[in-house]
Amino acid sequence: MTEIRLPEMGLVVLVGVSGSGKSHFARRHFAPTQVVSSDRCRAMVSDDENDQSATGDAFALLHHIVRTRLRRGLLTVVDATNVQVGPRQQLLQIAKECDVLSVAIVLDVPEGVAAARNAERPERDLPDHVIPRQRRELRRGLRSLQSREFKRSYVLNGVEEIDAATVVREKAWNDKRELTGPFDLVGDVHGCRAELEDLLAGLGYAVDRDDHGRPVGARHPEGRTAVFVGDLVDRGPDTPGVLRLVMGMVEAGTALCVSGNHEQKLVRALNGRKVKVAHGLAESLEQLAREPDEFRERARTFMDGLISHYVLDGGKLVVAHAGLKEEYHGRASGRVRSFALYGDTTGETDEYGLPVRYPWARDYRGKAMVVYGHTPVPSAEWLNNTICLDTGAVFGGKLTALRYPEKELVQTPAHEVWYEPARPLKDESRDHDLLKIEDVMDAHGVETTLMGRVSVREENALAALEVMSRFAVDPRWLVYLPPTMAPADASSLPGHLEHPAEAFAAYRDLGLTKAICEEKHMGSRAIAVVARDEETAEKRFRMDDGTTGAIYTRTGRSFFKDAARTDAVLARLRDAIGNAGLWDELNTGWLVLDCELLPWSAKAMELIRTQYASTAAAARAALPAASAVLAQAHARGLDIADLRERTEHRAVNAARFRDAFARYCWDVDGIGDLRIAPFQVLAAEGETLATTRDHAWHMAMADRLAAADGSGLVRATATRVVDLADPASEADATSWWEGLTADGGEGMVVKPLGPLPADRKVQPGLKVRGREYLRIIYGPDYTGHLDRLRARFLGRKRSLAMREHALGLAALDRLTAGEPLWRVHQAVFAVLALESEPVDPRL
Repeated sequence: MTEIRLPEMGLVVLVGVSGSGKSHFARRHFAPTQVVSSDRCRAMVSDDENDQSATGDAFALLHHIVRTRLRRGLLTVVDATNVQVGPRQQLLQIAKECDVLSVAIVLDVPEGVAAARNAERPERDLPDHVIPRQRRELRRGLRSLQSREFKRSYVLNGVEEIDAATVVREKAWNDKRELTGPFDLVGDVHGCRAELEDLLAGLGYAVDRDDHGRPVGARHPEGRTAVFVGDLVDRGPDTPGVLRLVMGMVEAGTALCVSGNHEQKLVRALNGRKVKVAHGLAESLEQLAREPDEFRERARTFMDGLISHYVLDGGKLVVAHAGLKEEYHGRASGRVRSFALYGDTTGETDEYGLPVRYPWARDYRGKAMVVYGHTPVPSAEWLNNTICLDTGAVFGGKLTALRYPEKELVQTPAHEVWYEPARPLKDESRDHDLLKIEDVMDAHGVETTLMGRVSVREENALAALEVMSRFAVDPRWLVYLPPTMAPADASSLPGHLEHPAEAFAAYRDLGLTKAICEEKHMGSRAIAVVARDEETAEKRFRMDDGTTGAIYTRTGRSFFKDAARTDAVLARLRDAIGNAGLWDELNTGWLVLDCELLPWSAKAMELIRTQYASTAAAARAALPAASAVLAQAHARGLDIADLRERTEHRAVNAARFRDAFARYCWDVDGIGDLRIAPFQVLAAEGETLATTRDHAWHMAMADRLAAADGSGLVRATATRVVDLADPASEADATSWWEGLTADGGEGMVVKPLGPLPADRKVQPGLKVRGREYLRIIYGPDYTGHLDRLRARFLGRKRSLAMREHALGLAALDRLTAGEPLWRVHQAVFAVLALESEPVDPRL
């Protein structure tokens, strides 16, 4: 019995003459979706699998399917004769392009068996010379097929051997997805055995020693596994000691290790190959020469057996010495191994004569965390979900480890400079994890938990790009943009366009039992990102300019042109947060707050002056004059009573219009004239508070901030909780709203309280604006057109509000999860892009 061992991901090529049983073999051992048949492809392009004139198109289709499946990491079986070298080479080239292993299975049956089988197929009319010719071609290429073409090949001779064969799937050597950690990933050691012992002790490992006191292994009391990113050898003072310790850990199952380029070169030297003795190789050879032959052979075997990279924790973690692009994860080819060992270079050399490495991590967009070393940096920093742990221990820097999944760095300083670097250590990663326009214009959209994938139109993305690139705050602070909010359904009550009853009914109809009503301040939406101190700002947001936060508008622009005013407002907010005890209570060094900044005129004075004030001034000048003329005409006996009454009524409405916006405007000479009303603590370190805490909690936090603020800057927000099953509770909240809006107050926002139905979309908030305030929105005389205005269409506005809300939560989730900045910006940018959608701005 022949056991055929196949990779879980790769190309399998069935080889045999017509009638050798390839299709039957494929049906027995593989799923129908895994098999790509030339006959089936011929039928798909011609409706006749025997139409030889369609062979060219059929194989073009077959190659396209094979390439697509292999690119997606699927096992793919090609069912065709494949007896000629040319067709096999085309398939092998595809496998090479997709960096997967290739296996051939040859079904070699007697010519008579093949002929008899074809005779039993009336739809297949093969000339007599075809099978003998195919068999000769198979025989001629069999030696090449077994020795040079495929990574692995099996030849099954005769019907009995074919029928008895079994197929076994085996995982790739680099596939350790079943290992979930926790791990301690260790950067380039380069012969620094003492520093490695210090680091392992700092990580909590107990080091085992032999009779000579030499470290021969280490174990963690909590069962953690160390993972070494390669380059254990060369340059440092004790390469044999490092190898002895790491080999013992790997053999005991307490560590994994991938190969580094220095291990590869040392193995070639130990194998007697001609190599250039440089970059610390001489030190390793000299130190190993003092070791027994048995140890050298053990070390050589160990290093020679190291693989290029590991895929761990269900694919969430990838470890490779020089890093690895996403399309190479879990793949197996010379190209993948070369990238994992050496990275990619631009073909240029720097001023020190060293190759310039292509910064692959800047473009990385994969979901898996990639941990690597190879290129020494002064400090380990995250870049697009990747991190380099080579912090130059052998050059007098530090030996660094990353705890996974905690994402905590543990370091130990070098005892001394063991080897002078050819090039000074420098960090080239900063500020390169920024968004690319393709990240948002992807046809698949931006992934969110709440709404699935949200797509952005190209024209909207381009408009947002213009705004973001020219006016936005420093992108490192731009971690969230607030969504728009939809109003409740139009009210049918006389004189009202909006009323609380419709908002309460909307949530009650969804099965909710409680809602919270929040006073709506007439100001400008402001997002405040507040860091506790400069150290936090630098560590968490990578700010090295001394800034400790930002306050920006809903389009990402800095709220104040004056940086000093921004700093002053942030300082008072920071003090309020500290006085309220939120830093310690939430175990965070930063917060993102959703606020309303008052007065409205602080940001919108130009809009008020050119649009609202000018309209009011014109009306107040023209309408009294018109009323006077109409009064004279009426005195002369003209029947203009209705026109006169309408004009006088319009004058009253114009005055109300002016009063409506004027109450939200006052002079701002300094910070003492500003007020800020926080109403949601969106996020803190490690927690998206916008989703983990309900609105009652958020309003309690807002009250605490107002009470803790001694400067008068922070304003509280009045609220009411409504029992949606209690008419008296609704009536009380409605009466409260009427009081807020009687003198022109903007109104309130009604938000859901309690568990949300999982099977229905729930608006995050419904605004209910007051009658007088709506004059600002719809014009002084809007109350005379209520029947027409009640027909307003809210579908687009509500859809926009839900999509932007989902994107906002996605941005916060990515931020608190420590994902790359471009991932956060992907969702933030999409919110701004959606603002360009054609929706009635009055809604």
